[in-house]
Amino acid sequence: EGMFNYLRKRFASHITERSRRKARLVSKDGRCNIEFGNVEQSRFVFLIDIWTTILDLRWRYKMTIFISAFLGSWFLFGLLWYVVAYIHKDLPEFNPSINHTPCVENINGLTSAFLFSLETQVTIGYGFRCVTEQCVTAIFLLIFQSILGVIINSFMCGAILAKISRSKNRAKTITFSRNAVISKRGGKLCLLIRVANLRKSLLIGSHIYGKLLKTTITPEGETIILDQVNIEFIVDAGNENLFFISPLTIYHIIDKNSPFFHMAAETILQQDFELVVFLDGTVEATSATCQVRTSYIPEEVLWGYRFAPIVSKTKEGKYRVDFQNFSKTVAVEMPHCAFCLYNEKEAKAKEKKGYDNPGFVLAEAGEASDTKM
Repeated sequence: EGMFNYLRKRFASHITERSRRKARLVSKDGRCNIEFGNVEQSRFVFLIDIWTTILDLRWRYKMTIFISAFLGSWFLFGLLWYVVAYIHKDLPEFNPSINHTPCVENINGLTSAFLFSLETQVTIGYGFRCVTEQCVTAIFLLIFQSILGVIINSFMCGAILAKISRSKNRAKTITFSRNAVISKRGGKLCLLIRVANLRKSLLIGSHIYGKLLKTTITPEGETIILDQVNIEFIVDAGNENLFFISPLTIYHIIDKNSPFFHMAAETILQQDFELVVFLDGTVEATSATCQVRTSYIPEEVLWGYRFAPIVSKTKEGKYRVDFQNFSKTVAVEMPHCAFCLYNEKEAKAKEKKGYDNPGFVLAEAGEASDTKM
């Protein structure tokens, strides 16, 4: 029976964890877990903005379009060249005379027409097959295929280059700590997160901020799912223009205006929220803007912990960053709620300050009177 209860609890916790994981809006690597349904607009609107649509495609679909565009254009113009040769009776089955001048030299069938189309569009020019001045139609077809081939080459190569150089890939070298911690910093209760730049090149004009997503009910009784509350994160040098050469610990002060103020160590796991953290910046190498996202659910917020040291100095005078301790946390003594911490501080302040009692009078003791027997 004890084993059965244990397995039942483990199964229930596993189901709860899976449901929370599915309910996460932003994954740890920044992908958004959202889908759109019953969209009234037609999918034709995505073809209007074809450039963005191509860039957003996955690599396997992009390469399929890339290969299909070239093979399709080669085969289509191969058919057209075959039609030109067929109409002009240049094919061997028409038994042309010795003095017959074909539109295209050495096109003997559909295969040779396809090869000529490929050679023309990619400008190989082997010299065996060529257009003669006999047919105006062939000359215009040659010009049209050359122009269309340049357009296809420019578009597809540009799309692949833009896909490779997207700042989204630069964001993969920005990493956040696996957990957020709540501990005291500078005498104040703070929520701390560690972030690191894995490249030596900087992010220019970096700005960091957060959004707390939760379900709220308005005084009018309206239920708002994914209601967003601004969370201000700061570092010792401010939250803008970060000198992002080494890992930084950003923190949010839990004061009376913070949504975390009424949470406690015993109740934070019972809360239903998702903390989404954003880091915006400009890539130094390409001047392209990028955004890095991650999120934390209640199980990933550790109360009463701090991050282990990560930066040290070597004997050679260099600063060394040990990423083995990047997400490592150390337990510290902490009050179990923010309200307790501030009450404790107010009590100590009153104890140091003291108060005068105006009704208190100090009476000096006189000499004792003689007692007569």
